[in-house]
Order: sequence, then structure tokens, then C-alpha cells
Amino acid sequence: MNLVVQGENPAPGPATLQRLAELTQARAIENIDARAARLKDAKRDIATERAVAALCAEAALDWAWVPPGRRLGDFGLFVTDMDSTLINIECIDEIADMRGLKAKVAAITDAAMRGEIDFRTSLTRRVALLAGLPGQTLAKVHAKRIRLNPGAEALMARLKAAGVRTALVSGGFTYFTDRIQRELGFDYAWANELEIRDGCLTGQVSGAIVDGQAKADRLTATRDALGLAPEDVLCAGDGANDIPMFRAAGFSVAYRAKPALREVADCCLDHTGLDGIARLFVPGNKYRSPAP
Repeated sequence: MNLVVQGENPAPGPATLQRLAELTQARAIENIDARAARLKDAKRDIATERAVAALCAEAALDWAWVPPGRRLGDFGLFVTDMDSTLINIECIDEIADMRGLKAKVAAITDAAMRGEIDFRTSLTRRVALLAGLPGQTLAKVHAKRIRLNPGAEALMARLKAAGVRTALVSGGFTYFTDRIQRELGFDYAWANELEIRDGCLTGQVSGAIVDGQAKADRLTATRDALGLAPEDVLCAGDGANDIPMFRAAGFSVAYRAKPALREVADCCLDHTGLDGIARLFVPGNKYRSPAP
């Protein structure tokens, strides 16, 4: 296996890379760019993994084991969560802030993301607290609170250049996913739809709830429609409700994630931006026939 290490500030230094190479008995150190390096043919076992994790934590580096020669374009589909993964906030918490209920709603959100509360139950409870808010509150949150997380635009550019189709699937709301889809050029987007009547939120969701299993189902259905295998899917997320889709994907990346998701992820990004996902893999793509 290859070991990819990367950091923002600081980037992996020569001394740290040499220590990692000795630890893993790597054949060579290959610089990817100023922020990342690839240790080729590195030894991987439980003891080595623990030592690598400790050293990288000490040096503020992200790390991942990646099969040799794995190209970004070997993936036919990238699926990502939105709130706290692609963007900097949990939208429902910021909507609730317009009513002075952010702390109450955020506590439920955090419990759901840690896997302590069933997502469907948590969403129903949180949305009910929004009843009566003007629909224009959503526009205020979009304009004043939402920011893309670092590296999001660079990642999308790399994915498109490699011919990878992209999907945004969220337990959040269509008002925001629709706009993020247009801004970044996602091929697909799915989320929950907040019900609005007479210009105000009713405190309910229209249609079926997009929870963790629904996310995985969307991933699987899109993968199958594109004629892809599970190993052809790359995904990213941050909370426990992303676990089902992580298990359905070939390679999964936990971004600033809760412990429950970290346990099932192939890679955790705690220091680098989202463009760190693209750095894990060799540039290039393979031929793909058009989607049906």
C-alpha cells in the first residue's frame, strides 16, 4: 500500500517524512505538491498504523492508506454530505438562531450526528421548532451564514477534470442544496423539503425524509444507473447519519467528523481542506461510456 500524508500548516517536513518512511519501511518518498507526499510500498499492519496515527497527530498531518496507482478518475461517482462537510454550518441550527433557539436545536443536531438520537426523530423535533418562521429566513441564512469549506471549489474542479460525476445528498434542506448544486455544478442533489404555507414554515417536512439510509439508497441507485461497481464510488461526510453511505462506497473520507463516523472511514481529514481528497489519488482518468 501507499501512505499519503498531507497538512496545511505545517506541511509534512523532510524529517517527519523520513521518520514515517523508516517506520513503514517505505520504498520511496514521492512529493505530490507542497502540502502532501506519498510513501510508496509502505508496510501496513496494526502496530504500524497506530504508530503512524500517533506521529501524524503530533505533526498535525492527515494520512491515509491508498492502493498503488489508484487514480482520481478511477471513481465514476463522488457523493458528499452538505452541512458541516461541504459548507461550514448546520443550516437548521442557523435557521433556529433567527428565533433564538440555536442552542436548543444545535444540541439535538449534535446528538444526532454522534448517533445518540435516531436521525428521523431528531429532524422531526428540530423542524417542529421552526414553525411560524417566515420563509424568507432561508434566504437570510443562505446569504449571511453559509460559506463553502476550504478546498471545496478546488475539489470539484479536480473531480470534473477527471470525469467523475458528483452528487450532493443531505439530511438538510432543498432550499440550500439546490443553490449549492448550481454554484458548484453538481450533477445530482437530494435533500429534505421544508413545507411552507402562507409564506411561513409549518414545522414539517414535505415528502419522505432523507436520513442516513436514504442517503445510502440514493448513492446505490445512482451508482447502479451509471453502471458502476461499489469500488467506483468515493464519498465524504461528517456525522453518524453518513455511516450507511460510507459502507456502500468504495472509499470514504470523514471531514472534521464525529467519532462514530471516523471509525468506519477510510480516511479522516482533520487538518487539510476538502481538496485533500483529490490529493489522495494519482491524477488522471480512465475512459467511461456516457451515462444511460
